[in-house]
Amino acid sequence: MHAQRTDDDSVLVRSRRGLGRLTLNRPRAINALDLDMIRALTLTLDRWQRDTDVDVVLLDGAGERGFCAGGDVRALHEMVVGGRGDEVHAFFREEYALDHLIATSAKPVVAIADGVCMGGGIGLAGHAAIRVVTDRSRLAMPETRIGFTPDVGGSWLLACAPGRLGEYLGLTGGSMDAADAIYAGFADHMVPAAHLEALYEALENRADPSSPTELVLLFDESPEPSRLIAAREWIDDAFAADDVPAIVDRLRARPEPEARETAELLAASAPTALAVTLEAVRRARALPSLRAALAQEYGLVMWFAQTQPDLVEGIRAQVVDKDRSPSWSPARLDDLPADRVAEAFAYEPNPALW
Repeated sequence: MHAQRTDDDSVLVRSRRGLGRLTLNRPRAINALDLDMIRALTLTLDRWQRDTDVDVVLLDGAGERGFCAGGDVRALHEMVVGGRGDEVHAFFREEYALDHLIATSAKPVVAIADGVCMGGGIGLAGHAAIRVVTDRSRLAMPETRIGFTPDVGGSWLLACAPGRLGEYLGLTGGSMDAADAIYAGFADHMVPAAHLEALYEALENRADPSSPTELVLLFDESPEPSRLIAAREWIDDAFAADDVPAIVDRLRARPEPEARETAELLAASAPTALAVTLEAVRRARALPSLRAALAQEYGLVMWFAQTQPDLVEGIRAQVVDKDRSPSWSPARLDDLPADRVAEAFAYEPNPALW
């Protein structure tokens, strides 16, 4: 296999027999994305669109822990605190352009979301033509836990999930296993991790069948039914409420222990992040495309980064100091200003995304 490396080897680039392979290569950081990685992925994937020697792209991550833990939020924290607004704009604009390129690639992208796949990792794997999870997969959009909102097209995926799972997964940041991810629409196939190398070999040697989807199906194994199916009754009931306080009230009134635990989780979460995320998922249901959802998300993330203290505080508490004791502003849902959500959606970032 022909190999090409980026300057710091954070993305491994190889091609052979029509298969182009992109491997995220920061295993100690669970392949968290930085701007150099985003640019390397974009440059290669864009070039392969016109390369007649590549007709299928394989996207995976190095190491045993996971595909991608998300964007490098520690670096984001430093950019925001340091007042480096141009770098914040560049990171999100280029990340979202990459996510859209994966979604619209003329060469089918086979993404292997093995192990941890969160945040920015969902942006890479969740929009691929063929999305594979394994028995080790753990997927999530946990942005509200750092006082933020699901992005990288996450609001689009959440909006398309069955029933009110989008609101539930978006507000709680709940983790999904392979069965959950397939049921919620974040993945297409489950291939046991032990069979991944055989799948890679089959994709490279394509004989019969030759299409990447048919090859993945050779290794596909149906997981056990998703736990989300049984939880749909209380999730759909509670998360259909008009706003976050009403959702919490409905959860507290439910008999299921998990529903009441979810109520307390939300009550302790960042009120601004919850309210904006709820509206983002619901607005995304009426949007015409992933592109439109990314544009909506871009305005929201820049609003958080440039006007809201919760993002910096959330990253500090969860990633920098790791005291797990964020001080949200405001701290209580009852204290959230009535115009806070409208303010977020009215924000116009400069430069614009597209």
